[in-house]
Amino acid sequence: MAAFKLAADRSANGREMRLVVVETLQDIMKTDKNVVALEADLGCASGFSKIAASNPDQFVQCGIAEADMMGIAAGMSMEGFVPFVHTFSPFATRRAFDQVYLSGGYAKNTINIYGSDPGFTVAANGGTHTTFEDVAIMRTLPGAVVCDAADDAQLEWIVRTFATMGQGVHYVRANRKPVRNVYEAGSTFEMGKGNIVREGSDVLIVAAGQLVSDALDAAEALADKGISAEVIDMFCVKPLDEELLVAEAAGKKGVVTFENHSIIGGLGEACASCLMEAGVAVPFVRHGVRDAFGQVGTADFLQAEFRLTADDLVDTVEDLLD
Repeated sequence: MAAFKLAADRSANGREMRLVVVETLQDIMKTDKNVVALEADLGCASGFSKIAASNPDQFVQCGIAEADMMGIAAGMSMEGFVPFVHTFSPFATRRAFDQVYLSGGYAKNTINIYGSDPGFTVAANGGTHTTFEDVAIMRTLPGAVVCDAADDAQLEWIVRTFATMGQGVHYVRANRKPVRNVYEAGSTFEMGKGNIVREGSDVLIVAAGQLVSDALDAAEALADKGISAEVIDMFCVKPLDEELLVAEAAGKKGVVTFENHSIIGGLGEACASCLMEAGVAVPFVRHGVRDAFGQVGTADFLQAEFRLTADDLVDTVEDLLD
């Protein structure tokens, strides 16, 4: 059962997300020698070099060869290990998908993947390192679990849960850097279940990842305008919490999805398909990136450039309800 509490101060940043992954894995490794970490020559960027130092027998440096890393992880899974791999999200998905699909999913092996710096969070690494399509790619893999972590507390829970889930491909996308708190430390969740983080009666906002915090900001701004907005953190995009979505969309004047991802194939399309098949007739908008490549800039600049701020979401909701 989920046991989460919203952060008392959402203006504050939590821990560095990459260090959450590193420190959580180091803690798990104290008692589980089958958990191993694999890296594709990004140890300094990810902090996985700390695992190499603290747990050298549970670390594999694969070099700049992401596809090989996925194959190695699958092979280690066949020998009873529980592999966690890291690379930037486009290289974990777009570049290495054939190996993830065949050596991981099809062969019924376990690969736990941390795809870092998705969407606008890639900042100065630019268009080649930007992925607005990783969720869409991973959703197509039969049986895959696909998560988008809202903050450090949720990311820690996801990593610990992945370590105990057994066979399968499990993917989490998350920033490497600190993000604003949504939940209090120690919060727990339920895989495949969304979280209502704000009640509301007029419009339903379904968000994922660090944009959950921006969605809450937008809901507060909408309240000042007399619009009551409910916010769901749909951190697990696959499997989607269809029961919650259908129940909370019913009776609303509109539904808006909000994601740091293309509107093609991501959270928005997952929710739209669910509601359509359930016969929930409600005005609906996918708020995300509209058919664009990434570019160079600061994360703040790119968030504004791709219209993914709280103010942009407020405009979308108001337009929908007009």
